Amino acid sequence: MTSKTLTAPPVALGTWAWGDSGEAGDGYFGSQLSETSLREVVEKAHANGLTLWDTAVVYGMGRSETALAQALKGYARSEYQLSTKFTPQVAGDGDDPVADMLEQSLDRLGTDYVDLYWIHNPADVARWTPLLIPLLQSGRIKHIGVSNHNLQEIALADQILGKAGFRVEAVQNHYSLLYRSSERAGILQHCRENDVRFFSYMVLEQGALTGKYSPSRPLPEGSSRAAVYNEILPQLQALTDRMAAIGAARGASAADVATAWAIAKDTTPIIGVTKADYVDGLVRAHGIELADEEIAELEALADAANVDTRGTWEHAM
Repeated sequence: MTSKTLTAPPVALGTWAWGDSGEAGDGYFGSQLSETSLREVVEKAHANGLTLWDTAVVYGMGRSETALAQALKGYARSEYQLSTKFTPQVAGDGDDPVADMLEQSLDRLGTDYVDLYWIHNPADVARWTPLLIPLLQSGRIKHIGVSNHNLQEIALADQILGKAGFRVEAVQNHYSLLYRSSERAGILQHCRENDVRFFSYMVLEQGALTGKYSPSRPLPEGSSRAAVYNEILPQLQALTDRMAAIGAARGASAADVATAWAIAKDTTPIIGVTKADYVDGLVRAHGIELADEEIAELEALADAANVDTRGTWEHAM
């Protein structure tokens, strides 16, 4: 078995957008990032006890992992946790593609182990899951999670790992006010009942639920997220306005409210951080206690928006 139970801060820090940092302004998010600004993010996050960093090979095809390692330089390895992923679609053709991809990630991250390693999607659960076992046994992986898996796929991965005395300890799925498929499919309940930590990603819907954008202030053209979200911003206005009002009453923002909602739903939100002041919002969000009535109202407004934000990489839960 793994030597310790998986523990994590109330919010994990996402570095998907850090994959854009290889070429300023070029990437999924169109982010313009620098080593200095990312180092400032790390310093503020660690000062506030937020020390779990989530990345993946496919976030800029290694650029996110490389940028994260650079930003973490000087911190003792025991001071932070690393979460990265095996993505089947970019697996090599060697004898052990999972081990190969992990070794490449370890090299970019400048470490000899990762705290949490994920199968990024369920392209072939029976094929890839067994290859995690020797990596767990060697200590190069401390804990295993599955991402974008439905209940049946989670159960299959758990069964395979269980034969060697391991188990799925975490699930990471797209989960937001606008996209609650994991809740409706019973995955959140499964996680609660089986002591599995549920990590929610895209809680802010790539910025669309931050309150920063509206039909008159659309996401910056030219990025992939603008193409997805700008056309639905009018439908989100009532929801983001209410989130902003709830936040204002607490000295917080709409984004803080979205994050607080995800925490209230017994999930660990993974929030993308590209600026140091974003960390302040995560600290505020952790301190917000939403009333049951507010949660119900927000979910009703989200349902009324009638949008489908399922990613092209996701299948139905």
